Amino acid sequence: MPPENARELLKIENLHAWYGESHILHGLDLTVHEGEVITLLGRNGSGRSTTLKAILGLVGKRTGSIRVNGTELINLPTHQIARVGKLGYCPEERGIYASLNVDENLVLPPVIAEGGLSVDEIYQMFPNLEERRKSQGSKLSGGEQQMLAIARILRTGATLLLLDEITEGLAPVILKALDDVIRKLRAKGFTIILVEQNFRFAAPLADRHYVIEHGRVVEQIAAEELEAKQDQLNRHLSV
Repeated sequence: MPPENARELLKIENLHAWYGESHILHGLDLTVHEGEVITLLGRNGSGRSTTLKAILGLVGKRTGSIRVNGTELINLPTHQIARVGKLGYCPEERGIYASLNVDENLVLPPVIAEGGLSVDEIYQMFPNLEERRKSQGSKLSGGEQQMLAIARILRTGATLLLLDEITEGLAPVILKALDDVIRKLRAKGFTIILVEQNFRFAAPLADRHYVIEHGRVVEQIAAEELEAKQDQLNRHLSV
């Protein structure tokens, strides 16, 4: 269930999205409350990553309604969506600046709202990055690059974070560090949407899970319902 007395932050209704002629989302609906961590689960190709991109307008075409704090975003360009919605996006490919060092990567992103974390605060949250602060992005490990991709969003003032497959291919020690980061961000009041294939990572973190099939939400499972609905969830996610 959402945090007690939490207000509705993101409301998506009847969302359709296309890449060219390919119709990916088919009337998707979901709601996220302030301070929640939710996951989008589903098989590859179900529309999970497209949902994040559609929120930001990074698809060829979209229709329906996407409201953040009651403001309709569906007709806004991406740069306005980020500012109006205080949205931060970490894509699956990470997208750090490989030729710049960690310090430079952190100070380069534009500020979209007040309240972003300082570089010192970020290094307290990501001590691994502080140790590598003068290292080029290309010299970082995969896990360090992923931490940097998340960390630089926190400089922008974004409070609604869209994180796409942040654990893919990472070692267990890095997964533990990312788990700690997600918990710290939640404690600071961030709202987080995780697209995550690693359900073992996501399950202990999320308040609710949305299962997506063929571009629609087919199941919503609260954290306290997981045990009772495990067989049902396995059927949705099995290959």
